[in-house]
Amino acid sequence: MRRVLLLIAISLSVGCVPNHPTTPQQRYDRAIKEMKAATDELERFYALNDAAKSGFEIGKIEDAQKYAVEMLSLQPKFVDDWNYGNSVQDANLVLGRIAVLNGKMDDAKAYLLKAGESPGSPQMDTFGPNMSLAKDLLENGETDIVLEYFELCRKFWEMHNGKLDLWSKEVRDGKIPDFGPNLIY
Repeated sequence: MRRVLLLIAISLSVGCVPNHPTTPQQRYDRAIKEMKAATDELERFYALNDAAKSGFEIGKIEDAQKYAVEMLSLQPKFVDDWNYGNSVQDANLVLGRIAVLNGKMDDAKAYLLKAGESPGSPQMDTFGPNMSLAKDLLENGETDIVLEYFELCRKFWEMHNGKLDLWSKEVRDGKIPDFGPNLIY
């Protein structure tokens, strides 16, 4: 089962799945289309993750912030949904990255810890969380908070296969780890 999940993840990350959006713009366009087609809050809730993250990536900062805030507002309705943990991570990740852009490092650090409070999800439990905010903070010299975040991730990322240990060592050694696909998820 692990091998099948790994092959699916690799295929998705390199764009081997037909009609799977591979660029941030394609992911954003798909998410916007899904939000417009949503017939209920749950369908919209699912589309908000990609809309917020890819919106940030393509520079639609106001839209990304709006979608992240909407995601936070919908979360209480979907605490038992499989996507809840993803939404906790993604909303806080986007808001934290926006805080970094605006030079609000204390806010960014608080968002990173809130992202680490995610209970996990099928994806995060297997492939791990998105590390883009952690990377942004490391690039701004914020090592302690990132190490704290790594520890929070241990509670749900069961299959980290030593990545958290390696990344923690690299951060303590003053390096910024190569987070690989964990910058995309």
